[in-house]
Amino acid sequence: MMSPFFEINKTTTGKARAGTISTDHGTIQTPIFMPVGTVASVKTVHQRELKEDIKAQIILGNTYHLNLRPKMEIMQEAGGLHKFMNWDLPILTDSGGYQVFSLSKSRKLTEEGVKFKSHIDGSLHFISPEKSMEIQRQIGADIFMAFDECTPYPCDYNLAKDSMEMTHRWLKRCINWTNENPEIYGHKQRLFPIVQGSTYSDLRKISAEFISEQNAEGNAIGGLSVGEPEEEMYRITDEVTDILPKDKPRYLMGVGTPWNILESIGLGVDMMDCVMPTRNARNAMLFTWNGIMNMKNKKWENDFSNLDEFGTSYVDSAYSKAYVRHLFVAKEYLAKQIASVHNLAFYLELVKVAREHIVAGDFYEWKDSVIPVLKQRL
Repeated sequence: MMSPFFEINKTTTGKARAGTISTDHGTIQTPIFMPVGTVASVKTVHQRELKEDIKAQIILGNTYHLNLRPKMEIMQEAGGLHKFMNWDLPILTDSGGYQVFSLSKSRKLTEEGVKFKSHIDGSLHFISPEKSMEIQRQIGADIFMAFDECTPYPCDYNLAKDSMEMTHRWLKRCINWTNENPEIYGHKQRLFPIVQGSTYSDLRKISAEFISEQNAEGNAIGGLSVGEPEEEMYRITDEVTDILPKDKPRYLMGVGTPWNILESIGLGVDMMDCVMPTRNARNAMLFTWNGIMNMKNKKWENDFSNLDEFGTSYVDSAYSKAYVRHLFVAKEYLAKQIASVHNLAFYLELVKVAREHIVAGDFYEWKDSVIPVLKQRL
């Protein structure tokens, strides 16, 4: 008998839960953080490091970027993204909606879809719900996202309402196309719809109920972490997870800091992704169990202790704080590589330990005690 796609292993007195997602490319222990590999690469990190040292269980690809480069002809000739990038664990793709809508000055939005200019060469392209689904079929991700419109923050109520309603109409088209066009690489792909509605509680309720009615195998919460205060993000997440089915995984898109991740887990979120660990790493910011380190600070200049005494990746014991500071000051590429491996390994360890505390039954006490430490600047 096949394993169910999502199984809850442990619940708490609150909303936090530990679960298992089963895909054709392997299982995922939730809660999980997913490193972002936008263009078939997690920036500065080898796939071998992702798998063996960082312990990533699933990574992301991006429909918008992969469709522009290397293009789908190459992707299909390679046999899909897994084979193209030599990654045999699960992959999730986002629909390209967020990227397209961030190109507000070079796009034209209609009910049919979006015309936009490539950020690479200015060439004209068109993407619709159906086209997004087709591209994601060709990429071959295990989990793929419905094409939606992500509104900015702040957002006018009527604009947020119109956008949400169009996202719902587009979702129906995504579902229809998916049902009519089978997978092409021999493994199961699962479509997740996305809840929208900006920071308006009534719109989020309408959207969460509509998305729940589609009976997809998992659901996502979009349109957050786009500039709104953290308290607003937590409030909306809490309201939406009250409505989304308890027996389906919940994916909060684009979140966030280590404390955002722990708070979101406490609100019933199972999956998260963000470019923050790698982007901040490239700018010399390291997240640790003791707090945040700016590796360009002079205080590390002659500190020859391990990069991170509590770190789980090989870079944490292989290199000293002084050496990594030197690399950043000298503008050596290796600095970005070391910092990226460290931050990603820390994020994966963070959700692993969170899961352990959920199973142990003391997640909320642990979360409240560790968050102030994570936030402090060293």
